[in-house]
Amino acid sequence: MDKLILAGRLMVRGKIEIKRIENLTSRQVTFSKRRKGLLKKAHELSVLCDAQVATIVFSQKGRLYDFFSSDLQKMMERYEVHRREYFGAERQQKQQFVQELKNEMAKTLDQIELLQLHCRKLMGQDLDSCSVEELKEITFKLEKSLTIVRSRKAKLNGDTIEKLKAEISGDKEVLNETSSLRQMFEEPTLWMHSRSLESEKSGPSCGYGNMNISDVKTELSIGLPESRE
Repeated sequence: MDKLILAGRLMVRGKIEIKRIENLTSRQVTFSKRRKGLLKKAHELSVLCDAQVATIVFSQKGRLYDFFSSDLQKMMERYEVHRREYFGAERQQKQQFVQELKNEMAKTLDQIELLQLHCRKLMGQDLDSCSVEELKEITFKLEKSLTIVRSRKAKLNGDTIEKLKAEISGDKEVLNETSSLRQMFEEPTLWMHSRSLESEKSGPSCGYGNMNISDVKTELSIGLPESRE
């Protein structure tokens, strides 16, 4: 028993890759076997499940092989009715969708045309067809827009002026700091100049006659005192 099971397992075919068979003889043999199997399965399906089955096969050479579980004409008529209903409903849905798109496009074009006409009226064009009420409405909108524009312009001008004031204030601070630094450096020079003038005025009381400060020589020596000649 075990030997029979093992033999049955060995006889099981491996998985076949589904692609075109290049060898002509092998292709014809495979076609003949699978065609017979297909028609047999179609017959079994119609008998077991009480289904209407139609199978049509054309060989590579154009030979016809078919199986019909009932009258072919009736099956084809039924197929045509079903195909029209299925594809007709799908086609109707597509047509309805296209029509909705066309309607939406027409509405969009009408809105664009109205907006363009409104813009021309605001620019003072095409006013011949306007009534008094329409002209009043256009005037009100223009005045309102002008008020908004002027308000925005005034704000921008105010911001610019404040910015300029801030820059001028910063420049003034820099100038003040520069002036303070200049005064700090100039004060010692003025003090030394005034002391020099005072020394020149009080020159005779120093005991050196008219000798200037610049004529006095100073010398620094390090070490034991030496006799000077």
